Amino acid sequence: MRYRRAFQPGGSFFFTVVTARRRPVFTSETAVALLRDAVRVVRQKRPFAIDAIVILPDHVHCIWTLPEDDADFMTRWRLIKTWFSKHSDLKPIWQQRYWEHVLRDERDFANHVDYIHYNPVKHGLVGKVIDWPYSSFHPYVRQGWCAADWGGNGVDMTGVGRE
Repeated sequence: MRYRRAFQPGGSFFFTVVTARRRPVFTSETAVALLRDAVRVVRQKRPFAIDAIVILPDHVHCIWTLPEDDADFMTRWRLIKTWFSKHSDLKPIWQQRYWEHVLRDERDFANHVDYIHYNPVKHGLVGKVIDWPYSSFHPYVRQGWCAADWGGNGVDMTGVGRE
């Protein structure tokens, strides 16, 4: 079966990338730091913006915006996965495929940011969004884009307040 990927130069994309057999690879600060290093190395050669991210034990959700003339997120993911795998003792680490979705408009973008930030609560890892350390929620709070207590009452906040 041949999968067709989205092609949108300069687009914003939501991704879900899962570990092999859903193994909890990202349970240590060391593994999370290694993933951050992999992303940093790839971004130096193939720039992209990370608009939102959460690193969970067995998967990662994120939103990237690519440069205006560039639609090649596939190579970036391949390089990130390869770099991480080469520098990790764990094998295998990644599922072969990943999910991507082209974000259509500001509402779609905002709903996916909410989904990303609420995900640790959804999976029962924490009771409040702010308590998950591996999330872009923290810079969102520092920038004043989210209240520190957003999503902290155990009620699913994804899509709440969006028309």
